[in-house]
Amino acid sequence: MRWFYLAVIVLFAVATLVFALQNFEIVTISFLSFKVHAPLAVVTLVVYVLGAATGGSLLTLLRRSYERSRQGIMPAS
Repeated sequence: MRWFYLAVIVLFAVATLVFALQNFEIVTISFLSFKVHAPLAVVTLVVYVLGAATGGSLLTLLRRSYERSRQGIMPAS
């Protein structure tokens, strides 16, 4: 099952990379009062990396929380 998950991740990463390489036009990203002009390829790759980092962190946090709950250890408040 681990190989299946790895294959899905690799396929998704390759699809994202292909999309990024085909889209070099400049786009404007607005958030609150900030505006950034950048190539769509750069925006796509940055969002992909940030999503992977936060997703991995969330899974680690949930896994540790689950393991502690199974052991009966209460987190410090």
